[in-house]
Amino acid sequence: AVVGGTRERLAAAGLTERCDVIEGSFFEAIHAGGDTYSLKDILHDWNDEQSIQILKYCHKAMGGSGKLLVIERIIQPGNDPSPAKLIDITMLVLTGGQERTEQEYQSLLEAAGFRLEDIYSFDGVTHIIEAKPV
Repeated sequence: AVVGGTRERLAAAGLTERCDVIEGSFFEAIHAGGDTYSLKDILHDWNDEQSIQILKYCHKAMGGSGKLLVIERIIQPGNDPSPAKLIDITMLVLTGGQERTEQEYQSLLEAAGFRLEDIYSFDGVTHIIEAKPV
């Protein structure tokens, strides 16, 4: 259903010549040859070991070049209330995953062979984490 819906949206936007939609399991392999790989709300479903495995498959598919965009919520330091903290508890209970701090994302990326390049916030809670292979 996700692949079919994605293809429909790309066609409606006139982007089918610029994008490939390939189904599969990111625990087995990731299609090689892309310029940019994006993971939106993927890593928060998984524990650190599984997240590193996903990132390593991305690294291998990228072949030493390209860009990785991880789109997730980042838990900010301190004890102020935050939607990211509520989602963190939800992910722990439902999937065994978690939301992470900036440092925790940096550690995951480094363990998989990436360098964190930049972090962009577009609503104060959700962030785009840009990384490149080392």
